[in-house]
Amino acid sequence: MGTTVGRPARAVAGARFVGAALVFALVMAGATLPTPLYQRYAERLGFGPLVQTSLFATYAVGVLVALVVLGELSDRVGRRPVLGLGLLAAAASAGCFLLADGLTLLVLGRVLSGLSAGIFTGAATAAVVEVAPATWSRGATATATSVNVLGLGLGPVVSAAVAQAWSAPLRAPYLVHLLLLVPAALLTWWQPETSGSRRREAAGDGPPGRAPLAAWRPHLLRPTVPPEVRRSFVPAAVAGFAGFAVFGLFTAVAPGLLREALGVADVVAASAVVGVPFLASVVAQVLTSGASTRRALPAGCAVLVLGAALLVLGLLTRTLTVFVVAAAVLGAGHGTAFRAGVASVRAGSPQGRTGEVVSTLFVVLYVAISLPVVAVGGLSLATGLPGAAEVLGVGVGVLAAVALVVLLRRPVDD
Repeated sequence: MGTTVGRPARAVAGARFVGAALVFALVMAGATLPTPLYQRYAERLGFGPLVQTSLFATYAVGVLVALVVLGELSDRVGRRPVLGLGLLAAAASAGCFLLADGLTLLVLGRVLSGLSAGIFTGAATAAVVEVAPATWSRGATATATSVNVLGLGLGPVVSAAVAQAWSAPLRAPYLVHLLLLVPAALLTWWQPETSGSRRREAAGDGPPGRAPLAAWRPHLLRPTVPPEVRRSFVPAAVAGFAGFAVFGLFTAVAPGLLREALGVADVVAASAVVGVPFLASVVAQVLTSGASTRRALPAGCAVLVLGAALLVLGLLTRTLTVFVVAAAVLGAGHGTAFRAGVASVRAGSPQGRTGEVVSTLFVVLYVAISLPVVAVGGLSLATGLPGAAEVLGVGVGVLAAVALVVLLRRPVDD
């Protein structure tokens, strides 16, 4: 009898885990839907690379506001209400892009998209891990980080394909995304509450007379890292910065870079190349899920150094094959370091503050995904887009090399 009852329960738990991961991927895909459309917007509205990269960076502003101000909210009031807020922001973003006829709504749509992604980055990472069945718990963190990156990588490919197939290329991708958010909301509502403090309160074990919202205070742009987790946090942040700077380059200007420097005019083909580092990151995260953090973080940095060198070589020689290989190598380095970094930070976080600490890590990572690419846009005015991308490649390689040296010099007992 126990086995008969247990099987449906395990099936439901597995379905909820898969559902939570799918919703996470869908929301993150919405964040990169505009990537193959930036050139169309530029032609329609008459702006150049600097405006394009600045428009991209407004997304990071939304992410940072969500992470900094709401980073610990899901630890206090529960995962489901916070994820619901993120879905509302995603729907509002899609609505802005559907109606956009100028920069104002494009900027608002990007900020709302970033707000949604920022909410999901902290809360959904924690929720996916916490809802995982006991038999899947070992790979739950790798799953959470993988679906995050997989969603970001699928966004440009799906957007380009939908835009090319439909007669309204600047509207159709967002309409499809908006429709998919409906089942995503239902899947989120179906999830059990997994936040430790919220579950304890529901069971009557929380602090008497203290409502969750009363216990929560926003960081107000002062994210903190508890002393217990700092030794894990610093190397994870350093390694992640280099990898996410590369992702910023690919999601902001890669289609234009491929067209200008490498002669790839087809939007779908260019978007597929944009997806290469994201896919490689996911594969690396899965393959290294059993590796220790001490080994994976420096290995990821070493691979990032190699990928950055190949990226610069591909751009200097105008060789598409080298560029694609560089994208794959950079993605593998990113995935290896990213998975290990999130795992180590989660493991070292004090109970009840996991969402807060993970969100703080992503503050660093989204600064990396935004500021360097804005610098590329500004530098491109003087050097051209390929030259600016080469400078970013050198910078990423140097940063990853410094991180590698720091990690290798850490004491064995750290």
